[in-house]
Amino acid sequence: MEISLQGSDFINSFDLLWSKDIDKYCKNKLNLFILKINSNEFDYDLLIETLLDPVIDFSLSRQVKEKYKNKPATLSKKAREKFIDYTFNNGELGELLLFCFLETHLKAPKILTKLELKTSTNHYVNGSDGVHFLRLPNGNYQLIFGESKTYKDINQAIKDAFKSIYNFKNEVNDTGNKKSGIQYEKSLISDNLFKEAFSEEEMVFLDSLIYPSKSRTFDVDDAFGIFIGFQVDVSNEEKEMPTEEFRKIIKSRVANEVNNCITNIRQKIIEHKLQGHNFYIYVLPFTDIENKRKNIMEAITK
Repeated sequence: MEISLQGSDFINSFDLLWSKDIDKYCKNKLNLFILKINSNEFDYDLLIETLLDPVIDFSLSRQVKEKYKNKPATLSKKAREKFIDYTFNNGELGELLLFCFLETHLKAPKILTKLELKTSTNHYVNGSDGVHFLRLPNGNYQLIFGESKTYKDINQAIKDAFKSIYNFKNEVNDTGNKKSGIQYEKSLISDNLFKEAFSEEEMVFLDSLIYPSKSRTFDVDDAFGIFIGFQVDVSNEEKEMPTEEFRKIIKSRVANEVNNCITNIRQKIIEHKLQGHNFYIYVLPFTDIENKRKNIMEAITK
């Protein structure tokens, strides 16, 4: 199966400050990205431009895209209709960005996203934000379940992300009742495979990722992709700096703040008994995060 965002310009909206293995076995990787800086501001206009096409791949199934492939205006309209009104939307930008990073940076094709299962803009689908798969160098695979949090405070975002993953894995919600979970998610994928594959060969392959069989020649493990968006503050005095100096200061500040969170991430993995899983973590700073999130969503869904 091909990656939906093959050839996308999305990743060109960012600078990769670093990728770090955050455990001794190199299972868990944290990727720190920062938006391109233009005249001492994050270039949100560039991000919006490079998100317009991924919105379609994120929110619609391959079946729907195939049906309307010769009607681009209709296709775009159907994609935008999937989103909640941007003024009430706190989570879908993070979900979209995680989808884009997993496809373009990790090269992990989408199987299913939560958004494409919504029956109306006010209907939330429980479970992970999306499911991707990754082929490993040894020929085995991982199913990657997505979780995104976009908060002002990075540590709160990390805390809530791992709490959500724990609840998802253990099939509980905040009240302690059984609800959704990995097995439910796998059955959801299986029930919706017809939307995501066009050939019998693809159907058999995807089904084999979800359910083991005697003929399967590879192993599959459950992994998690996490997107963390947080706020970085910039003073008026800093905005007046020469652009080269501004870039250095902001990149250094962001790198230090995220570095200081690595121990917290390790602790959350242990605290929630998630050590057996691989984690692919993407971190991105925003300025004025509440307003920027709304502005971006308005621009790509209006």
